[in-house]
Amino acid sequence: MPPAPISKPGTGHAAVAAVVDNYRPVLALLASLFFIWGFITVINNTLLPHLRSVFDLTYAQTTLIESVWFIAYLVASVPSAKLIERIGYRRAMVAGLLTMAFGSLMMIPAARIPSYEVTLVALFIVAAGIALLQVAANPYVAVVGPPETASSRLNLVQACNSAGTTLAPLFGGYLILGRSTGGTAEAGATLTAAERLADAQSVQLPYLIVAAVLLVLAFVIARSRLPDISATARRADAEERKKHSLWKHRNLVFGVPAIFIYLIAEIGVANLFINFISQPDIAGVTHEQASSYLFLLWGGMMVGRVGGGYLMRWVKAENLLAVASIGAFLVMMMAVLLDGPVAMWALISVGLFHSIMFPTIFTLGIRGLGPLTEEGAGLLIMAIGGGALVYFQGMLADAYGLQTSFLLTAACELYVLFYALWGAKPTAAIEAGHRLD
Repeated sequence: MPPAPISKPGTGHAAVAAVVDNYRPVLALLASLFFIWGFITVINNTLLPHLRSVFDLTYAQTTLIESVWFIAYLVASVPSAKLIERIGYRRAMVAGLLTMAFGSLMMIPAARIPSYEVTLVALFIVAAGIALLQVAANPYVAVVGPPETASSRLNLVQACNSAGTTLAPLFGGYLILGRSTGGTAEAGATLTAAERLADAQSVQLPYLIVAAVLLVLAFVIARSRLPDISATARRADAEERKKHSLWKHRNLVFGVPAIFIYLIAEIGVANLFINFISQPDIAGVTHEQASSYLFLLWGGMMVGRVGGGYLMRWVKAENLLAVASIGAFLVMMMAVLLDGPVAMWALISVGLFHSIMFPTIFTLGIRGLGPLTEEGAGLLIMAIGGGALVYFQGMLADAYGLQTSFLLTAACELYVLFYALWGAKPTAAIEAGHRLD
């Protein structure tokens, strides 16, 4: 069933907002996209310790896998924004889902060989598909309603993303770590060549299931009546964009590095979490058992996004972001300086503080961009490539110890605080303040 085109006068975004009341199911459909890309992204958190034992990798080599994942965001985000301008949101979302399905299917031959290099290529393709979905879905949710509630709306829909990230460790723990020798062995155990081969092939079923779900969802989106910006409206926006400059928007200029730096923190915690709490002086559990605690980390993000979304109806988004960044800094310092259960629970609790950061920075970053929204969103999604720098945290972990490496995370929280207090203020608001002075 073709989508209902939007060709009302004015910019495309104004047109979308004007008809959103007739398309309430759209947000529910978009929520499924947020769920699935969150789910797939966090499967990596259980896949990384698994591959570390299969290929006998150092921490730096392990985090290189995740770096390749986020390099895909750097490569794919700006072309994704251009693609959306040409074909519209709905077709771009379908293309993203099909790309993700292809990459997931590539994990099957990568496991059969097994090949570290083919695994990297497959994950790169999956991530490129997610980048396309992110560039399309995040700004779409932000513009389908009043601008003043954009942060609240995106936080609530991002809670569905967190639901996916919360369930993924259970899925990965059971079907990947729970069915492998490395996942059920004590930390530091050495595997035989036969055990490594068997462990490598254990990822085939999970990624086959994921690919099937993606294909079904692509079909549903393709047949949906998702309201889209018409070609005429997109051309009007393109003409309007020529009159404006992204670099005059202070909230975007500081928002791009804010997303980049925040992702270093989020991905560093998530990717090294299982290895961290498996250490004898922290919790001393197996990787399979540690994946259950990872469930709590992502669960905290889901709870925080639901709560944050409601709080932002009464509290300014930038104020809540400042409080969250201070809380995240404090618990990360506890994880660095303390041992045992206290350090473990400190690291788990950072999920609650991280919860609102990405959607809030994103909506603050595109605030007031108007016809520049797609391009601004492309830059912000490209900044997700900051997660690639988790490789350097892996190098720090190899050189100075895993626990000490989380000082990098604590430093990242301070930049988010800077953005909340100063960088997120729109240029127009600053100029108005100067005129009053």
